[in-house]
Order: sequence, then structure tokens, then C-alpha cells
Amino acid sequence: MAKHAFTVLTSFILFLCLPLAVFAANIYVTSDDNLQTSLDLADDGDVVVIAAGEYIGNFTVDHAITVTGEMDAVTGEKRAVINANGEGHAIELRNSNITIQNLTIINWGSDLTEQNSGIYTDKKSTNITIQDNKLSGDGFGIWIQRSQDVVVKNNTIKGNAKLRSSDRGNGIQLSMVQKALVVGNTVSETRDGLYVISSQDNELRNNTLHDLRFGVHYMYSHNNKVLNNFSYNNRVGYALMSSRQLVVSGNRSLNTENYGFLLNFITFSEISNNHIKDVWTKPENKVLGRDGKGLFIYNSGYNTIKYNTVDTAEIGIHLTAGSEHSKVYGNNFINNPIQVKYVSNQRQEWSVDGVGNYWSNYLGWDLDGDGKGDTAFEPNDGIDKMIWQYPEAKVLLDSPAVLLLRWVQNQFPILKPGGVKDSHPLMTPSRIVTILDPESAIANNHVVQNSAFVTNNTLTKNTFTTSSEATDLL
Repeated sequence: MAKHAFTVLTSFILFLCLPLAVFAANIYVTSDDNLQTSLDLADDGDVVVIAAGEYIGNFTVDHAITVTGEMDAVTGEKRAVINANGEGHAIELRNSNITIQNLTIINWGSDLTEQNSGIYTDKKSTNITIQDNKLSGDGFGIWIQRSQDVVVKNNTIKGNAKLRSSDRGNGIQLSMVQKALVVGNTVSETRDGLYVISSQDNELRNNTLHDLRFGVHYMYSHNNKVLNNFSYNNRVGYALMSSRQLVVSGNRSLNTENYGFLLNFITFSEISNNHIKDVWTKPENKVLGRDGKGLFIYNSGYNTIKYNTVDTAEIGIHLTAGSEHSKVYGNNFINNPIQVKYVSNQRQEWSVDGVGNYWSNYLGWDLDGDGKGDTAFEPNDGIDKMIWQYPEAKVLLDSPAVLLLRWVQNQFPILKPGGVKDSHPLMTPSRIVTILDPESAIANNHVVQNSAFVTNNTLTKNTFTTSSEATDLL
């Protein structure tokens, strides 16, 4: 009798210990059913499978469930369409342990004050996964607030290009979020692609961001990683503000108008192995003092800026407002009419342990063959500073008086103002770590142009347009 009782008790304890997945049910919903009722009746751990068709309304998920849309087996088309009918959130999450996947979500509200979003959560939650969805609408694409352990993966988000960019929501917004992985998403025609505010210990990786105001926008967020993202045709590629201890590496910025990278009050961060190309203000937007800047560093210090390439920007790198006490070395500054604009009287040395930067306009010699110029490179002088302060004076640049002043500065270095000095300029472009890894190239089928890859320790430019070509190169 005692043995039987022990067996029953043991079985009951094991029963209680079984995971919810053992008892999970698949709930199949068609367009003839009431989707919200099905979501409400689901138990924690269930999988709600939404059949092909259109489902109009604003839906809430109150249980710890997986919601997945039916897909075409051949084309991969997401055939389950959630249509919010132009109002509110399309899907609102109100619990932890929720997965939303394989849905097409359209036509949610445009009220930015109400934070109208395709997928929205502001509940304190954990283990939220949003993957493989296609979203198109006016407001925010995916808004996640006060959550941790979040995955936002392989979603495609498109805004409404007919609206002014300031009237659109952001593609993916993280607010007060911890330990989020945002990977493999494609965002276009929203306001900003990825907007991160007051969020810590997150990683943005392998995302493609185009036709936006800012590709990536950081505010008050620390200990985050921005890795291997591709930003193109944006006003600003990466706007990093009021944050510290960021690792920003392997990213690309192509064809931006204002800044490739903007660092505003960024401290104790590493900016490395990024590739910036074509930063030029459009003629119709050109005003005095507005120039495209590859790297614009404002009120930022104690950072490491190394092994980046800035290629064909109106100004390669512009530092101002106390942007000092940083290590700058191993970078390539190529084909920039103004390589450096440095607004300060403090002198800065831009080399570390005998490694300087590559400057395409350096005219010195390397007589000892050590790969470094025999004379220092000083990109700016007092005349440059005068021109920055009084742009109208550009008409005097070729005058005999200006040429005489520059000669006097060279003969009497004590007359030179404070500025940037590279004591060990590189004679050839520095070694750049591979910008795009094979997994990223294949998974996201990037259209990649003018990317930098390591070949015999020199910078080699390659162009490929398909994932198969990328695989061959990598």
C-alpha cells in the first residue's frame, strides 16, 4: 500500500514538472473564424496557426503563445494578412513568452502620439520573439518597451514614402529594453530604421536600412553593439548620441547626405572597421557651411577610432566642441576634398605605437621602406581655420598673400595653431577586417557595392550583386 502511494505521489510530482510544451495545442484559425476569440481561448504554450486570408481589426495577445501565419510552400509568401484598417495597433502583446511570426501586417494607425504600431508592447515582459514578418504602414513598425530577452529577426518593414519623414514612425523602436538581439531585418521609408533609447546590453546586427532619415539612431543607451549593418540612401547613416561603451564595428554607410557616422556625446566607445563612402550634400540642399561629413564627432571623447575607411566625403572627419582624448589610428581617408576639419586649439596626435592613418593626399616619401611616411602629416593649418570661420574667404585661397602665409607657417612651426598631427602616416591603405561575413551575405542577399575585404593586408574593392557572388568572394 505504501509502495503504491509513493508511486502515485511520484507520478503526480513528475506531472507537475512537465513543461507546458507537452500539453500545447495547435489551434488552426481561418478567415471564417473570429481571430480574437481564438487568441483569447488559447492556453499558455499553444500555437495559433492563422490560415491564408485577411483578418481586419486590432488584435491583442494576452497569453504566452506562438502566433504563426500560413505560408506558401513554394514562394514563401506570407498569406495570412492582418489589416488594422488604419487605426491603432495591429497586434498588441500583453504577456511574456510570446512569438509572432510569418505574418503580413498592414495599415495600422498613423497617430505617433499614441504610438500606433504594427506590433506593439509596453508591458514589462520577457522572451518576446518577432520574426519573419512583413510589415507596411504609416506609424511605427515594431515598438518594444520595458522588455528583456527580445529577438527581432528577419522582418521586412516599409513605411509610407508619401508622408514627410517626420510624420512617419520608426521601423524598429526599442525603449527601456535589455538584452535584445535585432538581426537580419530590412527597414525602408520609415523615419529612422532602428531607434534605440534608454536600452542596455543589446545587439543590432546584419540589418539593412535604406531611404530613411537615420539608419541607426541611439539615445542614452550603453553597453550595446552595432555590428555589420548596411545603411544606404539615408540622410545620416548612424546617429549615435548620449551613450557610452558602444562597440560599433563592421558597418557600412553608402550614399548619405549629411553624415556617414554622427557621434554626439559618445564616450568610452570603439568605432572600428566601418566603411563610409559617398557623403555629399545634394545641390538643391546646399547652403553655406553644410557639407557632407564621413565622421562628425561632436563633444565626444575617450573613444578609439581605428581601421575605418572614409571614401569620397566632402569632409572626411570633422571634430568640434571638445572632441579630444581619443585614439585615432589605422584609418583610411581616401578622396576627401577636406580630409580633416578640427575646430580646437589643442594639439592631437593621431597615431598609436607607430601606426598612423592612410591619407590619399599625403605627398611624403618612404625612403627607408617601412611603410610609413618619413615626415608627419598635418592636414590643417591656420589658413584652413580662417576659411572655416569665414567661408567667404575661399575666393582668396590661391592669392599670393595666402600662399605667403602658408610658407611662413611651414618655415616657422611655432606660428602654427593647435591641430591634428599624424607622425606616422601610412603609405598604403591599412588592413580592414572583412566587413560582411558569409552568413550575413547569404541570409540577407545584400546588394553590396564598393565593400572592403582583406587581401594581402591591403584594401581591395570588390563589387557583387547577388548572394552567390558574395559566397564566391568570401
